[in-house]
Amino acid sequence: MSQTASVYQAFGANSYLFGGNAPYVEEMYEKYLTDPTSVPESWRDYFDALQNVPAVDGSDARDIPHMPVIAAFAELAKQGTTQVVAAYGADSDLGRKRVATQQLIAAYRNIGVRWANLDPLKRAERENIPELDPAFYGLTDADLETVFNTSNTYFGKETMSLRELLNALRETYCGTIGAEYMYITDQTQKRWWQEKLESIRSKPNFTADKKKHILYNLTAAEGLERYLHTKYVGQKRFSLEGGESFIASMDELIQQAGARGVQEIVIGMAHRGRLNVLVNVMGKMPKDLFAEFEHTAPEDLPAGDVKYHQGFSSDVSTPGGPVHLSLAFNPSHLEIVNPVVEGSARARMDRRGDKRGDQVLPVLVHGDAAFAGQGVVMETLALAQTRGYFTGGTVHIVINNQIGFTTSDPRDSRSTLYCTDVVKMIEAPVLHVNGDDPEAVVLATQLAVEFRQTFRKDVVIDIVCFRKLGHNEQDTPSLTQPLMYKKIAQHPGTRKLYGDKLVAQGVLPADGPDEMVKAYRAMLDEGRRTVDPVLTNYKSKYAVDWAPFLGRKWTDAADTAIPLSEWKRLAERITTVPDNITPHQLVKKVLADRAAMGRGEINVDWGMGEHMAFASLVASGYGVRLSGEDCGRGTFTHRHAVIHDQNREKWDEGTYIPLQNVADNQAPFTVIDSILSEEAVLGFEYGYASNDPNTLVIWEAQFGDFANGAQVVIDQFIASGEVKWGRVNGITLFLPHGYEGQGPEHSSARIERFMQLAADTNMQVVQPTTASQIFHLLRRQMLRNLRKPLIVFTPKSLLRHKDATSPLSEFIKGGFQTVIPEQNADIVKNAQRVKRVIVCSGKVYYDLVKKREEKGANDVAIVRIEQLYPFPHKVFAAELKRYPNATDIVWCQDEPQNQGPWFFVQHNIHENMLDGQRLGYAGRAASASPAVGYAHLHQEQQKALVEAAFGRLKGFILTK
Repeated sequence: MSQTASVYQAFGANSYLFGGNAPYVEEMYEKYLTDPTSVPESWRDYFDALQNVPAVDGSDARDIPHMPVIAAFAELAKQGTTQVVAAYGADSDLGRKRVATQQLIAAYRNIGVRWANLDPLKRAERENIPELDPAFYGLTDADLETVFNTSNTYFGKETMSLRELLNALRETYCGTIGAEYMYITDQTQKRWWQEKLESIRSKPNFTADKKKHILYNLTAAEGLERYLHTKYVGQKRFSLEGGESFIASMDELIQQAGARGVQEIVIGMAHRGRLNVLVNVMGKMPKDLFAEFEHTAPEDLPAGDVKYHQGFSSDVSTPGGPVHLSLAFNPSHLEIVNPVVEGSARARMDRRGDKRGDQVLPVLVHGDAAFAGQGVVMETLALAQTRGYFTGGTVHIVINNQIGFTTSDPRDSRSTLYCTDVVKMIEAPVLHVNGDDPEAVVLATQLAVEFRQTFRKDVVIDIVCFRKLGHNEQDTPSLTQPLMYKKIAQHPGTRKLYGDKLVAQGVLPADGPDEMVKAYRAMLDEGRRTVDPVLTNYKSKYAVDWAPFLGRKWTDAADTAIPLSEWKRLAERITTVPDNITPHQLVKKVLADRAAMGRGEINVDWGMGEHMAFASLVASGYGVRLSGEDCGRGTFTHRHAVIHDQNREKWDEGTYIPLQNVADNQAPFTVIDSILSEEAVLGFEYGYASNDPNTLVIWEAQFGDFANGAQVVIDQFIASGEVKWGRVNGITLFLPHGYEGQGPEHSSARIERFMQLAADTNMQVVQPTTASQIFHLLRRQMLRNLRKPLIVFTPKSLLRHKDATSPLSEFIKGGFQTVIPEQNADIVKNAQRVKRVIVCSGKVYYDLVKKREEKGANDVAIVRIEQLYPFPHKVFAAELKRYPNATDIVWCQDEPQNQGPWFFVQHNIHENMLDGQRLGYAGRAASASPAVGYAHLHQEQQKALVEAAFGRLKGFILTK
């Protein structure tokens, strides 16, 4: 067998290079094309032989056809060893060993992490991984002094003996930092990691002062936990003991980020270590924390929340200048804060005009079990590089206590090797690091921040540590994990280990670590701030002034009409398309109709009413951000906010957004077709709205029931954020709702759920039924000095319903009507003859009007409740008083009796009824499903409920 054949035998025999590591081979080939002398001789021989040409110099290398070689790589992988050997002949020992060293390098770069020294408890023996043993590639002890070409590494030598190479690889990839990055497609990023890690062999070289500072962070982290443990016995705090290196990581992250130009850091984390971050990273006064433990803190919120869910903000000094820190409020749904933080970061970026995330950095802190187990993690990661949700990369830190909540066996806590494996879906690199090596943790943090600032991508620091106490301080974890907690009981603590190390190095005197402990304890006893320096008087010019929106009482009043001249000007701007854009024929018709609506020639439909609201807002300086699945076109093709050129030749060209062109100095209009996610996208938009009160932030569900997938965001943030945390938020939800015979999953947006959550004037729940109503409603949301979440049950069939259109006059005067009174002039004129008032909300109104006309029931008035919460008592009571002879009040709804608004409006209706009046219900019977799935059954039910609204009261009757 020839020497050339031996190269092919070695490569073909090893699936490691010809399987998932094909990109590595391609990387070597790219270097070969640029300069054949830049790759080892064995690789040069390999590529020359594969191309069937003699060795060439650099000038000719670029002339080698590229794709045939790549195709040959794939074909060789399919063929396997037998065919390769048959094709290329006999073995050569020298060539085989050269290739073997390259395979060994690739193996350590790929899976060296699996031999890394990561567990502070040292519970598991090193697993047998043959690919990390030189013998796997036919190399023996006799080869240890053989010198090989290592120019494709960054160890600082062109050649190294096998012994030197092996030591360098193990120091770099199998020490207390285990790196995963070889799955990254981008070769520049991979080479970046190779250079950064291999050039220093994954070992820091810190000054004595730096080491002392790291010890101080460990001392502060441990000191606070022990202080609280002895002073507030039995109170839950979710201790960080066992993971103290996390505080060193956070401190380093802030300083490094500030030095690299970051001016704002938005942090999201669950409760493990949260109190420690508040005091030892963000500079919260210890006395203020102690007051919360002692229940003497001011209680000025209707509900409030526990101390380990509280947010905080501060400004700290860094080498690059002041950095604003913001810790997001977070409920017990551990990872749900992730998209909220990302949205908050994006709002801050947009406010600064920071397109790349140079100045704003999101940081997410995770627990190992939650990171691996909760789906919102994946959904949030999927947003990372999309245009509408890009935040310039997130630094993720995992406090990996190896036990999660109560489970320590990975077979039960996840289905992946590492808890971080989910991030491989976006090719984010991971640095696993032993929490007992705080210097390695700090180094990993430095590299992570530098990578993020260089490539604007997510990066993960997985701090492998332990949890000294239970999930909370009242647990006894040894009940279920006796082996682990025997190890933990014997562990002296990270601070002690590192303090002893610095004493041994001569960095500190023998009593140095203990003196540091005493000094920190004195600060706590005196209630002094432990972080220096915190900037108490600094205020950024980009800070948002929420003062105009705080402490405001509810009001329905707002001047939302616009002058006729402005209406016509805006209408012309949003219906005019540049000559170089050719809209679809259907869109041309929509634009022509809208132009006619703008001139007052025909009534305004829903899409035009919505567009004019947006146009008038951005022209007045209020931004509009609309996102969700299919938002640009609109699920029911009513919006057409984005005009697509039908003659475009490239997918990323040829679109025009009229609402971005309504005025010379307008506010931004942003419309985003989101990824197929509800939970993460809604969380993102809530976070955005929480940091921009001057932008109308809207999330639109494709169908209203899709909000089911985002219920945690609705429950924990939208409905309760203000009463728990005092967080004012004006997010708007568009939830298409209406019984159109489309089955259980496409009928109901679950009005009853929002009504159940409504209290303390925490939100607005509305169901508008005309184009002018949506126009005035959206303008009201921004023009009032009031920010409350707005839940809009938008229609489907009404989008094109002739009777749901509005005349131009309703836009240039008037405002949003919380109650729409009877519209039949004859009935209003002869109110004394009305015997029944039907009260309803939504689409069913039009069915009722049609039925009344069929029956000639002129003694029945129909009143629409457009705002279900806060219930408009004053206006509604005035409507009922119009009909003093009405004996029956009927609530009619499309939804089943146990769903929809019925159980939540009945007491409000009853409160405003006149003496002697009776209240009854007309609608579907109670049902476990939101709607039936059979079209004929839907029609029968719809017919029956409308008929019942005019018939004799049956079943439940409430008398005033």
